[in-house]
Amino acid sequence: MFEALNPKDKKAIIGAIIHEKKVKGDEIIKQGDDGDNFYILEAGNLSCTRKMNPDDAEDTFLKEYQPGESFGELALLYNAPRAATLVVSSDTCELWSLERMTFNSIIKTAVQNKREKYDDFLEKVEILKCMERYERTKLADCLKEEWFEEGDHIIRQGDKDENSSFYMIIEGECIATMVMQPGTPAQQVKTYSPGDYFGERSLLKDLPRAANIIAQSQVCVVSLDRSSFKRLMGPMEEILSRNEEEYKKFC
Repeated sequence: MFEALNPKDKKAIIGAIIHEKKVKGDEIIKQGDDGDNFYILEAGNLSCTRKMNPDDAEDTFLKEYQPGESFGELALLYNAPRAATLVVSSDTCELWSLERMTFNSIIKTAVQNKREKYDDFLEKVEILKCMERYERTKLADCLKEEWFEEGDHIIRQGDKDENSSFYMIIEGECIATMVMQPGTPAQQVKTYSPGDYFGERSLLKDLPRAANIIAQSQVCVVSLDRSSFKRLMGPMEEILSRNEEEYKKFC
């Protein structure tokens, strides 16, 4: 979300964001309330629940928020009531909050532009069709756009980097090549076009890169860093792992 901001806007956010400490049982946001702040969780855990129907006696548990996650932006972006309730579930937690006026004047425009840019693309990616729209918007917030020229290596076989990323192609074509035996030339094993993805294997299984991915034209990709990938895409491991069967044919 903050990558869409210029340096001047980032400085303004740093000056306006407020550090808060909460204890177990404190209610951070309540379903149905007006949105007043955007939050980033620094430490601790939050339980997210929602009353699916007005007559429900109990709330339905949705997820546990972990450090590094943000929430509360939808009510501010769309001037809508809070969609869920979040309560501190750990002994203590630390948050950063940004009030509505600053959020709207600086972040809202940048985020809306970014989400609109990627919304149509993400809906067309086959593996993301099982995601809810809300989940795709969270994914769009974390994407970083990168460009490569013909012949550039996006990924190199054997690399193992803690900062490695998962990629989805927006424009252009790529090929995957693999060295089957040491000292022999790499062989082409797969082609990629817009909507295809790669790089998931090493992130899911913490393994070195299985192949080279080489741009065959000017290529535009969006990438997701390791921590964001595991948080947002990890539950889709079974679907994401299907590419591994392709690699096994040549190993």
